[in-house]
Amino acid sequence: MRFFIVDDDPAVRLMLAQMIEDEGLGQVVGEAEDGAKIDAQSIVMNQVDILFVDVLMPNRDGIETVRALLPVFLGKIIMLSEVGSKDIVSRTYSLGIEYYVLKPLNRIELIAIVKKVMESMLLESSIQTIKQSIDFVSPYDINENKIRRSGDASILTCGNYLLSELGMAGESGTQDLLEMLEYLFQDESERALKDEFPALKDIFWQISSKKLGERVDSELIQKEFKAAEQRVRRAISHALNHLASLGITDYTHPKFENYAAKFFDFMEVRRRMNELEEDQKSSVNHKINTKKFVQVLYLEAKQMMATLN
Repeated sequence: MRFFIVDDDPAVRLMLAQMIEDEGLGQVVGEAEDGAKIDAQSIVMNQVDILFVDVLMPNRDGIETVRALLPVFLGKIIMLSEVGSKDIVSRTYSLGIEYYVLKPLNRIELIAIVKKVMESMLLESSIQTIKQSIDFVSPYDINENKIRRSGDASILTCGNYLLSELGMAGESGTQDLLEMLEYLFQDESERALKDEFPALKDIFWQISSKKLGERVDSELIQKEFKAAEQRVRRAISHALNHLASLGITDYTHPKFENYAAKFFDFMEVRRRMNELEEDQKSSVNHKINTKKFVQVLYLEAKQMMATLN
């Protein structure tokens, strides 16, 4: 497991780091003395599994820090505090933290808590793997029948279904991808998409402009453009991990067979499978062909929509 510690007391950071090392719980990949000194990107880049956060810090407290990290950070959070106020405890648990631990820290208690969190994470991973292995009937399963019965086989419902199939439900970038599908579908009457697929930068610019409004300064549109690009890449990376996990569980799994080589370069899928089999964090930046992914997603959604209507 990979840990990150955010606490303004250096003695607490040292104690936690030594405990993690002595007990063989994992690796401390980073520390910060204040919540203002970390952001979601740095936590994700460090591939943090468990985050320790102090509630009371001088610039940005633990509650605001956690809010700033969600929903990008998908790991577990253990909150540390000298304050046992019911209001503060309730507010922190409402954010989805795992445990609220009062200072001064008890080493034995803390070790037990960390082990429980680790066991919970392993159990969740096992359940998810089992669920993914048994919940598939065909490339277009029960959800397709629901769409057919509802008579609402639009480009968005079909796109949303495909993103769910790819394990991307809940990822912030899925909304951007759906907006891209909507733009492409509406624009197709003016473009011969079969002969010329729009440049990716043009698609991102159009959805960013639509989101912010026509009168917004181009500099703000550019910032949203870049943010949307990052969200989409993270979501696509999540899909890569999902399909690689399926391939490890069952190489003949219908979702793996139907989607892996279609949406990704299969060599990248195979590389990620090897890393997961060896229980390794990704040590390289996998080549994500965003344009290919968007193009395939659009064509698959269109085909599904035509089939169901």
